Amino acid sequence: MAGQAGLIGALIGFVVGLIEYRLVTGVVVASLRRTDNSQTQAEKDDYERRIRLLKAAVLVVSVGGLPIVGYLIGRALFG
Repeated sequence: MAGQAGLIGALIGFVVGLIEYRLVTGVVVASLRRTDNSQTQAEKDDYERRIRLLKAAVLVVSVGGLPIVGYLIGRALFG
């Protein structure tokens, strides 16, 4: 039963992480694109590269980190 509590917590953390990723990246990327002052194509490409890096970082933290937190909470509370 202790293992199940952790796995259920990890699953919940994963789902919450996916939802958080979609919400955060949607809002932040839309705001960043609105404030883009790129003059040349090279600047535009660099700006888009930075947006991709930001999205990757948010993905790692939310989808990678929240299942771990969910697992630990599940084990601590119910395991």
